Amino acid sequence: MMNQLSIFAENQKGAMNRMTGLLNDAGINMIALLTNDSAEFGIVRMLVSDHRRACDVLSGAGYLCHIDKVIAVSISDEQGSLNRLLGTLTDSNINIDYLYMSYDREAATPIAVIHVADPYEVEELLQGHGYHAL
Repeated sequence: MMNQLSIFAENQKGAMNRMTGLLNDAGINMIALLTNDSAEFGIVRMLVSDHRRACDVLSGAGYLCHIDKVIAVSISDEQGSLNRLLGTLTDSNINIDYLYMSYDREAATPIAVIHVADPYEVEELLQGHGYHAL
């Protein structure tokens, strides 16, 4: 289980650069990043090396931040591995709110970052099917 930051930001030129600059200046490394936008605001979701400090830094700069639990699952780097993971969730009647991908630099494997209603239950289910949650 990992802690994910969700940051609400105005959809304007330079917004991402300001956020990443604040994190860089604070010595915080980004592990994964997903952005969703609308006409005026966007939601930036990220996994970082220090979620509490990142939230403090961004909040101090005026950003609205929220911390959520997500499941980060290591999968093999081969065709069909994500499909098999999703099949396990589908067969278990699990609804995925959203999913994005990252990469484990040390293990050299993809990571599926999954947000679900009950991450503790789903993490246990996936571990029971042989998946490794980070």
